Amino acid sequence: MIRYLRLAVLALALAASGAAAQDMTEESLDAVPSAGATDVIENGSEAGLQAWIAGFRGRALAAGISAATFDQAMAGVHFLPAVIERDRKQDEFTKTIWDYLDKAVSEDRIVAGQKALKAHGPLLDQIEARYGVDKHVVLAIWGLESAYGLVRGDIDTPSALATLAYDTRRGAFFEGELIAALQILQSGVVKPAAMLGSWAGAMGHTQFMPSSYLKLAVKFGGTGKPDVWSDDPSDALASTAAYLANAGWKAGERWGDEVHLPAGFDYSLAGDRTQKPLSTWAEMGVTRPDATRLPATGWASLLLPAGARGPAFLVYDNFAAIEAYNKADAYVIAVGHLADRIAGGAPFKATWPRDLRALTLEERREMQSLLLTAGVYAGTADGKIGPLTVAAVKAFQRGHGLVPDGYPSLEILQALR
Repeated sequence: MIRYLRLAVLALALAASGAAAQDMTEESLDAVPSAGATDVIENGSEAGLQAWIAGFRGRALAAGISAATFDQAMAGVHFLPAVIERDRKQDEFTKTIWDYLDKAVSEDRIVAGQKALKAHGPLLDQIEARYGVDKHVVLAIWGLESAYGLVRGDIDTPSALATLAYDTRRGAFFEGELIAALQILQSGVVKPAAMLGSWAGAMGHTQFMPSSYLKLAVKFGGTGKPDVWSDDPSDALASTAAYLANAGWKAGERWGDEVHLPAGFDYSLAGDRTQKPLSTWAEMGVTRPDATRLPATGWASLLLPAGARGPAFLVYDNFAAIEAYNKADAYVIAVGHLADRIAGGAPFKATWPRDLRALTLEERREMQSLLLTAGVYAGTADGKIGPLTVAAVKAFQRGHGLVPDGYPSLEILQALR
């Protein structure tokens, strides 16, 4: 019980109160501010939200929402300034992958996952048999998203979505999610008072966004519509497996494996997600951490989430399937590694470069501006590190005799300066 209480406290700073699964790719492990905060962010206000709702009503009815459903569901909707604050903080959030994994794949979470595996073993076996998705991966997503159901979120979903739609930063996206939430309420599967979730509108044991629920949630046993909100996790876990299967999960295959790279390895081969045969990687001297050879068949791409100084991974097609759930590399690695650890696997062999720190938002923008000036970057200085930025860092590194691993470190920023 002590472990579960500790995990519940930790989870308040993790998935249920933070990241929304599917389509919400800017994720953090920080605790969400209280939904009862009274400070007004930007120019938002309760009166402003209510005026927005009045204008939204016609669009919702045109989308097929009945007047009765709309009026009942939106009657209790209020402006949540803390939700806006949480959304604003995403771009400013900086955390290294090793700090993320320390919490996401903590000993408490592993032990709790093993207990959940014993408690729900028959259910997970049935889900794996039906959808072909590794039960440990489904379990790991459950653990990351809601601490195995202990912390599913307590923020009113219509209020959170209406606040974010009214805010306009990503208004069209969240208005669409709000309409999807109203469609769910109109179906009668859940009452407005019970439609609770994260700050971004993700709901239930595995934090489904409303549109993802409508597209991919499944009823596992019994009749009626999928219920991802109740204490029974059956529908939520089955829906997660169905989601991954729809994303192309290959039964019997892994998400990825840690590997050892030989001295003098060409680090520019990492990071572009172009797959090569495992035999080609083996010919380059890539081995398992215990120095044994890679399998003779299969395809994989090389991922260096912390650059040349951190662990290296060969990732397979199932990495992309998990990525459909949440696009952040750190999240996918956390899911895969937590699944492995729950199944009895070992920690990573290589160490993380813990002497490094993550760049701040302003530092990331500065780096991109300097890469633009250097003529190696074709994107914008928005502070979001994506493939274009990584490719530009590699180009800069190659031009200056540095290891071309594409990792946007403080050392690279200082060299650019």
